Parts: sequence; C-alpha cells; structure tokens
Amino acid sequence: MEEGGGLGIRVKSKPPESELSELGIKSWPKWGCSPGKYKLKFDAEETCYLVRGRVKVYSTSTSTSTSTGRNETTLLAEFGAGDLVVIPKGLSCTWDVSVAVDKHYKFHAS
Repeated sequence: MEEGGGLGIRVKSKPPESELSELGIKSWPKWGCSPGKYKLKFDAEETCYLVRGRVKVYSTSTSTSTSTGRNETTLLAEFGAGDLVVIPKGLSCTWDVSVAVDKHYKFHAS
C-alpha cells in the first residue's frame, strides 16, 4: 500500500478480487455521500473499499499562515473507485468529494 502524506493513510489501488474476497468486503456495511466537503474525525482505524467515487483528503490544521491569515491545509491522500484505503485512528481531516462515494467499510477495535 502507498502511504499518503505521512499521516498514515494507506491506499492500495485496484487490489485483486481474491484479496477483497479474503477480507470479506462485500459483507461489510456500506456508506455513501454526495459531492461536497466533509469534516471527519476517525475514532478508530477504518479500512474501506470504494465501489465508486473520488476523494481528496486534506489535513484539518489549526495553524494559520501569517502571510494569508487563513488556515493551511495539506493534501494527505487522493483515492477513488477500486481503491482499498486504511485510515488511521485519531485522524481529523476534510474529505473533498468530487464524485459521489459508495464504499464498504470496517472499523477496527484498538
């Protein structure tokens, strides 16, 4: 899996069907959202598989740039349909959804 931006988001692009079957993805709950920006905080590690959609994940930063007076954000990861993604526990971020998302997901107990 590829690391995204150093905060531990891991993206595996187009994993083989055998891996998805082994994980039991199709039995996981589904979640979806329309295009837009969503502020999220992950209280547990999540593994998700995007059936459709396109997402850019930005850090939620409280630091303010002195030159612009605006909050600074950093692109942490970008993923879409067919990607298997692991999001670490404790991450606060903004999902910028450009194409409506449908995903299977599973939270992992710590």
